[in-house]
Amino acid sequence: MGSCGFHDSISVVPGMGRVVYSHVGDPSVQCPGLCAWPYAVPAYGPPGPPLVAPNGVAADGMIMNIATVLAGAATNPFKTGYYQGDALAPLEAVTACPGIFGAGAYPGYPGDLKVDNRSKASYNAFSASGGKFLLPAIWDLTSSQCKVIA
Repeated sequence: MGSCGFHDSISVVPGMGRVVYSHVGDPSVQCPGLCAWPYAVPAYGPPGPPLVAPNGVAADGMIMNIATVLAGAATNPFKTGYYQGDALAPLEAVTACPGIFGAGAYPGYPGDLKVDNRSKASYNAFSASGGKFLLPAIWDLTSSQCKVIA
């Protein structure tokens, strides 16, 4: 999801350490088929109708990308920490599990998700106030598998 958001670090005051920062764009207009999938028609792969987003394509796509970037920034803040593969194109904690949001996921299918009976929106997580969201799977070092919200 490198085109959907990124994290990096910068030295603000020389000799005083680095500050980690991140950026996530608006996935409803910035490559929605990549950055808001499965809530937008896929840019590549098998065609299919998008899922219904509980909070709108922009908000839910942004939540997915914020989760991805935060996990990467937390586990690999200076791009010398946890990653797989080439350091110039690393697979980080979430990008190692592309397109996986539920059990049984495979390319073009995000996995088994909860569906709101009234709105038909798909999700896998709740906020503290009862909001519904879709969070990506994260690589689990212990089991060497992608883990999804259960």
